[in-house]
Amino acid sequence: MPPPADIVKVAIEWPGAFPKLMEIDQKKPLSSIIKEVCDGWSLANHDQYALQHADSSNFYITEKNRNEIKNGAILRLTTSPAQNAQQLHERIQSSSMDAKLEALKDLANYSRDVTFAQEFINLDGISLLTQMVESGTERYQKLQKIMKPCFGDMLSFTLTAFVELMDHGIVSWDTFSVAFIKKIASYVNKFASDISILQRSLAILESMVLNSHDLYQKVAQEITIGQLIPHLQGTDQEIQTYTIAVINALFLKAPDDKRQEMANILAQKQLRLIILTHVIRAQRAINNEMAHQLYVLQVLTFNLLEDRMMTKMDPQDQAQRDIIFELRRIAFDAESEPNNSSGSIEKRKSMYTRDYKKLGFINHVNPAMDFTQTPPGMLALDNMLYFAKHHQDAYIRIVLENSSREDKHECPFGRSSIELTKMLCEILKVGELPSETCNDFHPMFFTHDRSFEEFFCICIQLLNKTWKEMRATSEDFNKVMQVVKEQIMRALTTKPSSLDQFKSKLQNLSYTEILKIRQSERMNQEDFQSRPILELKEKIQPEILELIKQQRLNRLVEGTCFRKLNSRRRQDKFWYCRLSPNHKVLHYGDLEESPQGEVPHDSLQDKLPVADIKAVVTGKDCPHMKEKGALKQNKEVLELAFSILYDSSGQLNFIAPDKHEYCVWTDGLNALLGKDMLSDLTRNDLDTLLSMEIKLRLLDLENIQIPDAPPPIPKEPSNYDFVYDCN
Repeated sequence: MPPPADIVKVAIEWPGAFPKLMEIDQKKPLSSIIKEVCDGWSLANHDQYALQHADSSNFYITEKNRNEIKNGAILRLTTSPAQNAQQLHERIQSSSMDAKLEALKDLANYSRDVTFAQEFINLDGISLLTQMVESGTERYQKLQKIMKPCFGDMLSFTLTAFVELMDHGIVSWDTFSVAFIKKIASYVNKFASDISILQRSLAILESMVLNSHDLYQKVAQEITIGQLIPHLQGTDQEIQTYTIAVINALFLKAPDDKRQEMANILAQKQLRLIILTHVIRAQRAINNEMAHQLYVLQVLTFNLLEDRMMTKMDPQDQAQRDIIFELRRIAFDAESEPNNSSGSIEKRKSMYTRDYKKLGFINHVNPAMDFTQTPPGMLALDNMLYFAKHHQDAYIRIVLENSSREDKHECPFGRSSIELTKMLCEILKVGELPSETCNDFHPMFFTHDRSFEEFFCICIQLLNKTWKEMRATSEDFNKVMQVVKEQIMRALTTKPSSLDQFKSKLQNLSYTEILKIRQSERMNQEDFQSRPILELKEKIQPEILELIKQQRLNRLVEGTCFRKLNSRRRQDKFWYCRLSPNHKVLHYGDLEESPQGEVPHDSLQDKLPVADIKAVVTGKDCPHMKEKGALKQNKEVLELAFSILYDSSGQLNFIAPDKHEYCVWTDGLNALLGKDMLSDLTRNDLDTLLSMEIKLRLLDLENIQIPDAPPPIPKEPSNYDFVYDCN
């Protein structure tokens, strides 16, 4: 007979004694359990003791988290968090440098536990740490000169403890003095060679900027882009990541009127070129966190265009009207500009109207009216002027080519530019805040100071080329734009490393090629609607669904590494979850770093029987999405969130690494609970497999023997000399 659900069997350790096997009744108060353990070892004052996990986390067990104790767990009897905090508070003020160093090391370790952190903060521990950082006493200065390694370790542990304590969100960031900020900012320059101090100093500066408007202003005064740039030119990718994170934080929190000014400073300091040389083109792989920070920088840079994108043209503004005159002058200067001003006003107006029609504006009389729609607003006119000035030959060729065609076959340059600019803003999500989880940066946008304008110039030439290939008329305008969008999106998914490579990819994606791709996809998704075929589909659908179910469960058995998101993303921690081979238990546990390959079951400490699962919820119904205000607002995080609810209040919260893993896990968990698999991935897999199965069954296979087993895999060739790189 299985033990009651409220009884947990554990082992409890105490230094100098044999571990004690014990059954814990989860209905009893925790203080009663601790008293019982203390009595077993004849320890008085049981209120000065507590239980903690004996694994590497050393987290205290409280009434809030006691439900996380699993059968077979190893616990440790130790001093209570209040007493431990008091002892460490005294030890870090010791006059002995060795004792102080050891105490700070312990503090950095214990501060990860929110229970201990609360007690230490109650003793005004944060103020003590900030005073230690601010003080810069003679003893510290002498120690720095005489015992530099010891000083570096001491400062590193102090900053680590501070970061861990602040991460719990118990204390407001607004409470810190200018002296403390100055000290942390000075470490960014002073300890460039000490990686651990530099990391933590950069992390503190970033958190200050992101969590407090007042601190943003103070940090912005203390730290300059010029001081941060040298850290990007090193070889440590983690330091480079922290540095870009600080730049992103300053960029994100800067007032609207200061943001463009900061962008100009970044351009002067050649930030883009430094990132391209020392990060993107460095001889090492870019990890996920660096990719995320580059993505954030890319988004923030493109968001500078939002102001122009949302600015309507004022038809009465002469400076704005002059831009349109300049477009006309560049295109028609040789053939249309009068040598003198003797012509009548009516004649000149007629000539301008004719030229504006050739330029492809909708309103031939007053083209300024074409730019009153937002988006793209004035950004479209900026792009057109950039193209006309920096790619003048291509601009003139496009305008003159179209002005020589029949009216119905001309590709209207003005209208096309406006719609294309709007499309590119949608593709690059100009004006949207960066996602918390996305790392989709494009290296090619770091290869040019005016990357958006160059991107537009390539795409407007593509649009004109596709228009000719489609032999389009004015009625086909929207169809052409759809094809162009598909060409751009397909080229972007290949992540070209430069704008030239992007242009080359587009050359290979001609309209003919797009038609072939569409035809191929249409054939693969062909849906036969005749009654016999529908009956056949209905008959074989349960088999296909069972096949998909087995695939999902097999993926759950393999397991997945998930992130634990917190307020400071670079401190992400990982955890792994996988299903047991008999499909009865979920094994999970924390990891120090992202694993390479599968994680064995025996290394995952925690278990959750599938029979205990009550429900699987997704999106904003998840408990961790209701708790985290910042994440709650992020659509992409909501779309990747799901939770397992078990017992009365137990929950296991997930944020999937991507949409595919989200679908696999929600499908697999629903399959375990006997529910339908409703994800988009299941629908796509079902359509694909049904289509393949029906086509196989409809093949003329008379007198052809279909083997039951797959053919053997051939031996590897003796050499690979025949392999070559097509690129």
